[in-house]
Amino acid sequence: MTNEIKIDSIKRLNEYYEFEHLNPMITVGHYKGVLEPGVTTYEFGVYAIYIKETKGCKLNYGLTKYDFDEMSVTSFAPGQKVTSIMEEGMIQPRWSVLAFHPDFLARTPLGRKMSSYGFFSYSSNEALHLSKEEVELLGTVLSLIEREMKHSIDRHTRSIIISHIEVFLDYCLRFYERQFYTREIINNSVIEKFSAMLDSYIADDIQEHGLPTVAYFADKLNLSPGYFGELVKTSTGNTAKDMIAERLAGAARELLNDLTLSVTQIGDRLGFEYPQHFVRFFKRRTGRTPKEYREISAN
Repeated sequence: MTNEIKIDSIKRLNEYYEFEHLNPMITVGHYKGVLEPGVTTYEFGVYAIYIKETKGCKLNYGLTKYDFDEMSVTSFAPGQKVTSIMEEGMIQPRWSVLAFHPDFLARTPLGRKMSSYGFFSYSSNEALHLSKEEVELLGTVLSLIEREMKHSIDRHTRSIIISHIEVFLDYCLRFYERQFYTREIINNSVIEKFSAMLDSYIADDIQEHGLPTVAYFADKLNLSPGYFGELVKTSTGNTAKDMIAERLAGAARELLNDLTLSVTQIGDRLGFEYPQHFVRFFKRRTGRTPKEYREISAN
């Protein structure tokens, strides 16, 4: 049986984990309790960043299983659900959490840039794995937030806390980018599989399933679209969307060399619902319409 827990406020989070409730909009907590075996689904109504301190656990990272001795970070945004599985004999988790309500950032520069922190859309199996020094650095920022929360509230309190949150998130962003580079071998394997799957899709599946999407390939590779997109961009310098479009344009060029096929037939074969959509796509990618491309190729 799955327990379902709704974390829709900071108060609810503090009550559930038995943390001290100092502020209705933000909390920093340190969990060292005991979890009973079972499956629990959490639905978040707040931003929550967990720093897991337990070592020696097994994690699924993308398509590969690893034994990590580093600590890890997972991040969740309002509206997301995550399922936690606690089995008999597993090491009891110890972690810290920074959580804040989205209203806390209302009408602030940080509130307007939250979408730039793409790691909130990553799956829990795409956690950020940290070195000891990185954990200590994030811990220092958490301590600054805790200290300010316990300080007497004045007109500077909110702006100072928000500035510390931004520093914390910026460090997470930096560490994630470092992780994409340090996992080059794993990432290259994903890129190779993506490339092969894309070729196969265009050759065999595109008429039945329609134009390929980033979300489709991310799902096939067991990755979230956000994580997959960032992995591709970091590894190749191009976005996954651009790679798909370029491969489609290449397939279109090959088909246009077959003069027995009309432009409409080629667009249909490549999954475009309307001929004009194919014409616009091809011109945007090549600078020429399909007809102009054929005329130049024929000379």
